[in-house]
Amino acid sequence: MKRSCIMLLTLAVLAAVPVRAAPPTVTPSPGYDARLQEQRAAAAASSRSAGPAHKPVTPRHHKRGRAH
Repeated sequence: MKRSCIMLLTLAVLAAVPVRAAPPTVTPSPGYDARLQEQRAAAAASSRSAGPAHKPVTPRHHKRGRAH
């Protein structure tokens, strides 16, 4: 009886304590973030200087024949 109460109490304590460990891929990396921002800034600058990818479409108006 004593052993089962201790096990139950241990499980309750472990379930109540939040886990704070994170894998290394989740923790922020200042060097990686800086490189990523530089890469995005360079990509944005090159896309702005390239201009539009296609010509803007001008609406076509068809001539209507006049009925006299």
